[in-house]
Amino acid sequence: MIGYEENREKVIRRLHAGYPRFFLNPLTERLFSEATKALADTGSKVVLFTSRDIAQRAQRFVEKRSGSASRIASYEGLQALIVSEEDYPVAREFWRYTGEIVSSRQAKNILDHKEVAEFNPKSMRSRIAAFGGYAAEDIFIYENGMAAIFASFRAVSNIRPGKKTLQLEFPYVDTLKIQNSFGNGVVYLNEAMGESLDEALRRITKGEFSAVYCEAPSNPLLRTVDIKAVSKACREGGVPLIIDDTIASVLNIKLDQYADLISTSLTKWVSGKGDVMAGQLTVCKSSPFYSDFREILDADCPEGSRMFASDARVLARNISGFRQRMKQCNTNGEKVAAMLNEHPAIEKVWYPKFTTPELYDTLRREDGGYGALISFVLKNRKKSAKFFDALKVSKGPSLGMEFSLACPYTLLAHYDELEWVEGCGVERDLIRISCGTETDLLDRVEEALGII
Repeated sequence: MIGYEENREKVIRRLHAGYPRFFLNPLTERLFSEATKALADTGSKVVLFTSRDIAQRAQRFVEKRSGSASRIASYEGLQALIVSEEDYPVAREFWRYTGEIVSSRQAKNILDHKEVAEFNPKSMRSRIAAFGGYAAEDIFIYENGMAAIFASFRAVSNIRPGKKTLQLEFPYVDTLKIQNSFGNGVVYLNEAMGESLDEALRRITKGEFSAVYCEAPSNPLLRTVDIKAVSKACREGGVPLIIDDTIASVLNIKLDQYADLISTSLTKWVSGKGDVMAGQLTVCKSSPFYSDFREILDADCPEGSRMFASDARVLARNISGFRQRMKQCNTNGEKVAAMLNEHPAIEKVWYPKFTTPELYDTLRREDGGYGALISFVLKNRKKSAKFFDALKVSKGPSLGMEFSLACPYTLLAHYDELEWVEGCGVERDLIRISCGTETDLLDRVEEALGII
């Protein structure tokens, strides 16, 4: 993990694929290369996007950051942003932050010169809506979770322009990047509790922000905001509230009575296989902005889905196992968290059942659990690497798979800003486990703890 973050050649040269927003899939990289040969002059490179609107957003982002000119051209049904080699990393930042990417399946389809197979998203929208008791027409499916969050950001910027957003609690890294890099900036409240939350609620009630963002619970500290109080202030101030339910999942918590928009990474528990990316925005019927959001998203996400057809078919297949998968993961998560919480080698555990449980429980469905994501630190920090290496589960980013995933989260997500992150209460030696469905997971964790 550290070798990857430090770009060590012996690690990077053996890394053939990675998380698609951060690491170009070989198929996507090959498509970029062919587009560059076809369209770009010497000293220029191409980044591909799925629509003209997205390419123009990327162009504005690059030109604002670099001051350099760029151009857009059509290529094999996609839109190519042609930038200088110096500006290419900036264009890739847009790709990463916003999630508005070309999937590897779409790249392969183009490289193989195949016709695009049609996919009608109507049935899938209905199936996804049923998990939360929503209406199918209020579900909008995006390329991935970040694309959904970016769509929400563009929507609120349209409805309430010229204002900053408010982020409550330490968020997933790129959610904050979007609010910092686009629009009018963000006010960040690291611990939304006590007097600091009271002050934030007063500012929300005055209508100071374009929107309020939070996660339920947060990642990786698994803290839950007083969403009932925040929602009340938002309604009084006319400020949209966008809540992300990815970490807990819609089967565990109910948010539509409080939120205006709910964002979800379908890549995680809903798909659960690790073989496709997708995101979701749900427009909440009780929202005073319901009509505005529906109008904006109907235009932004025609027919309710922006997924490439082959990706959508994989997601449609995967979601059939969501309920059973989540039930098993909940059970494993609760068992592992309880064991870690009592283990003499562990200093602290973050898990919704132990971390602000009184606030999480106000959102929990009658048959809902506490999820399967756990963060913790060892008492002896020097043994963190030994434990991590000894833990016999898959290692890497992401979460919400039917197989368990572990990562040294802070080092992986915030390696270049460790001091700032530690100042936010997120320790550099924090380990995060996403519990899968394995029947012997508890034994694996206990075995790794025994080795240290």
